[in-house]
Parts: sequence; structure tokens; C-alpha cells
Amino acid sequence: MAMKGVRGAQGNRVVLIGRPNVGKSTLFNRVSGARSAIVAPVAGTTRDILRQPVEWLAREFELVDTGGLFGASSDPLHEEVAKHGLREIETAAVIVVLVDGQDGLMPADEVVVTHARRIGVPLVLAVNKVDNPQLQDRSAEFFKLAISPVVTIAAEHGLGVGDLLDEVVARLPGQRRIKSKSQLSVSDDVIESPEGSAEIRLAIVGRPNVGKSSLVNRLVREERVLVSDLPGTTRDAIDTVVGWHGRRIRLVDTAGIRKPGKVAQSGQVESVSTLLARRALKRADVAIVLIDATAGVTKQDAAVVGEAERAGCSIIIAVNKWDLVKKEGADYVKTFDADLRDNLKFADFAPILHISALTGERIQQVFVRGLKVIEDRAKHVSTAELNRMVTKATARHQPHSRRGKEVKVLYATQVSSRPPTFVFFTNIETRFHFSYQRFLRNQLRRAFGFEGSPIWLKARARRVQPRRGRRS
Repeated sequence: MAMKGVRGAQGNRVVLIGRPNVGKSTLFNRVSGARSAIVAPVAGTTRDILRQPVEWLAREFELVDTGGLFGASSDPLHEEVAKHGLREIETAAVIVVLVDGQDGLMPADEVVVTHARRIGVPLVLAVNKVDNPQLQDRSAEFFKLAISPVVTIAAEHGLGVGDLLDEVVARLPGQRRIKSKSQLSVSDDVIESPEGSAEIRLAIVGRPNVGKSSLVNRLVREERVLVSDLPGTTRDAIDTVVGWHGRRIRLVDTAGIRKPGKVAQSGQVESVSTLLARRALKRADVAIVLIDATAGVTKQDAAVVGEAERAGCSIIIAVNKWDLVKKEGADYVKTFDADLRDNLKFADFAPILHISALTGERIQQVFVRGLKVIEDRAKHVSTAELNRMVTKATARHQPHSRRGKEVKVLYATQVSSRPPTFVFFTNIETRFHFSYQRFLRNQLRRAFGFEGSPIWLKARARRVQPRRGRRS
């Protein structure tokens, strides 16, 4: 059901609303095919607004998943979630009101419908969790809400979802297809990339409460993502598309990545949040790793950087909340950066930015340096250039095998980029010592750059076939 490409417009926005835990995120995932919303049997799991372009019956629209706006909730951020959701439904072209067919009609459902009617757009009632014939009759009690049409569905299994979408697109305004210009963010300079150009994907990652959502909101110039001092506010990996100097940039705000032990103690929702954050890294070009300037570099920060490196992302380390420490002077900057490099020796290739998401100081450098490291990440070194460097490097420092035998590097080639990956063919060895790998990476960076990008190395033993004797 999900569209290929990135489209969507406020004029054709379909918003899912309902009390907590009626299945909005399950339906969102089913229709969009994105599986970007976290689904858990916990009321109020969805906090941020999720948007995804969808095509059905040749009509294109933007599907929006809101948090649970009404009803009882133990979530300390419920009030903020509701405020965001109410603002979102005001932009809807069609509103899908979700109710729970197993629970039956609840007072909170009537409150939801009252608010939906105030928007003055077509309403469609979806009675969810109707996955067996015995529940079909229960949909009759929802006629009291006076919404037509009423469609029974089971979002988890996909039952009735096609019928629901038929009713939705029949109520979308206008007959023409929507423009291709993306409005996934309401930022004025959101643009479509030139034909054939690649989208840049930046994942904003870090441990909880370092300012990831604040940075995203500052970069897109709107309250796109829920921000709070409460650690773990963001749960879903949320995509926001913006345009910057003619380039199309997809920002992904992720949940804070915590230590496995702490995640296990926090329950199912946070476990899934961390999993989605790791998935976001795998599809990102660059990981913007946020570190709290007031807290210094922690083991958790190192773990996050390690996750990004293992995913093959280019890495930029952005030290946030710099406005709170910059008064300490130039010596503090040198000491802080030296301590950071000492704690993150394995990522010494990553540039460091000092920013403030609160004041906006130097945040444009996130885009500037992001483009630079992406260019370096995409470099491809010719085999001739590479082997000239290898000849000089091995003349200075020859590798040794684990058994003490002499190892000769016969030649090397770059087999891929993003991240740059090199294969070194040797006479006998299939694995270099980690210290020799570090030496080779340093030589490659000195010769060709690759700022911000991990470099992956492989060694292969080239088996020489014995010569056959001449026949007499």
C-alpha cells in the first residue's frame, strides 16, 4: 500500500485519531508498510506525530498517526502529546476515527468524535479488532456516534483495511493527483530533489535526554517532534524531510540508545525503541551523535558511537548545550575535545561540532559537515592510486602473520563505498592484526581523506597455482 518515492501534502492529509490503545499505530503500519510506529499493549505508546505518504486507487495522500489524545493515561507527557495531536487534526482533509470493537463504545470515543466534528472535514469510523464473525454485531452500538460510513476492520491482520481506504479516498478533496513537491515538513524550503539525485539521510542519535528532538525541531523550524526534559520522550524513529541549498535531507530523530541491562529493566516499549534506533542507523548515511557538553563524555556515549560505526554510518560528533559551557574559555574547549578524543579513540575520524539546539548556535554546521562527510564517504579510489599508496605504506611497515611468517601485500582494490571498503590480497594471510588495520586506515585517510567515515578492511590470501611442467 505504501507509495514509492516521497510525496504527500497537507491538502490531502488523512489523520488517524482515537483514544489510547485502539490500534492507531497498528493501522498506520499496515497501511503505510513502513513499520515505523511502535506497537505495544500499553496505552499511550505513540507520543510523536508520524507521517507517511500512501497511494491507494491512484490517489496519493499523507497518512498521519497521532498519539492517544483522550481518555485516561499514566504517561507524564500525555498533556503535551494531546496538544500536538489536536494541532495536527486541524490540518486534516479526512479524519479516520478509530474505536475498539472488543471494548465497545466508551465515553472517551464520544469525546474524540466531538472534537473531530469541530474540524469540519469528512469523518470515517473504523471499528477495529473485529477479527471474528461474533464481533460483527457489536459494530451496531457505534451507530450512536452518527458517523457514516462505518467500516469494521482488523488492522493487525489486514481485514477490511482495503474497504476502509476505499471510503477514505472517496472523500479526499479534488480529483487531480497531488503535486510531487514534498510537504512532509511544513518548513517553507522543503523541496523535491533534482531528478536522479540521492536523498541525504541523517540520523540524530545519542543517549537519552541529550537534546536530539530539540535539534530536529530547530533544524526544521517547527515543533515537529515532542520535546521534554523527561528522558526517553521519543520512542519512534521519526522521519522529517527538509530542503537545504537545493539538497533534500531526511532527518531521523531516534529514541535514546541505552545500555542493554537498563533497556531490559524499562520494558517492551523501550526495547523496541532501541531496536528502531539501530535500524535507523543502518539506513542512514550519517549519524549525528549528540553528546551533552555539561555531562562530558560517558561510556554510554561511546556505546552509541560504536553502534553507528558498526552500522557503517559516517559519524559527526555534535556536542550540544555548548551555550552552557562556552563561557569557560578557550582552554576548556581544548581540554573537552582532548578528553572526548581520548574516550573515543576508535572514532578519531569523526569531526567535532560545538552546537546549541536551544539557541541555534552553529546548528547549520550539521548540514554543512554532513554534506562534506557524505562526499568523502562516496569516494572511489582507482586501483592504480591505491596500490601506489600501498607500496609506500608496506615499505615502511610490513605486516606479520599470527605465526610469525612474513606477509606480503600483493595488491589492493576498493570494492565498494558508503562506507569505503578495501580488499588487500596477500600471499598467505586472511586477517590483519588490529594494530596493522589501524596503520592502514591512517594511511588511507592521509592519502585520500574519508573524513567522518569508517573504513572497512578485508584481507584475502591469493593462492598461487603451481606451475605445470612442460610435456616432452
